[in-house]
Amino acid sequence: MRATVKWTGEASFEGTSGSGHTVIMDGPPDAGGRDLGVRPMEMLLLGLGGCTAFDVVYILQRGRHPVSDCVVEVEAERADTPPKVFTKIHLHYKVRGKGLKDAVVERAVRLSAEKYCSASIMLREAAELSHDFEVLSD
Repeated sequence: MRATVKWTGEASFEGTSGSGHTVIMDGPPDAGGRDLGVRPMEMLLLGLGGCTAFDVVYILQRGRHPVSDCVVEVEAERADTPPKVFTKIHLHYKVRGKGLKDAVVERAVRLSAEKYCSASIMLREAAELSHDFEVLSD
């Protein structure tokens, strides 16, 4: 897996993934940025959310469970002093489906957190990770 990050001026950077997709990252105005993209640390949270959401949907679909939507809300706390690493990360899953059972969603979330989501497993080495979920009916 590869990625390239190119400085585009001030505090703005263009990231290109190995698969050819591009994203803009920018710093806050008080650090010379123009607020034109997500912050790099936000990208980590987005990657975590995407990784685990993918797992949960995939696990549910493979089990032939009627999932129609999955939203993962990620909230994090950071250290006060540099390096301002994440100290706590909480993931809240909102999974929707007709007749979807709590136990099935709980299992999918647990499997993602403990076995499949490489981002989650890597980040839990540095920060306290927690999660909860709610099942919404169609």
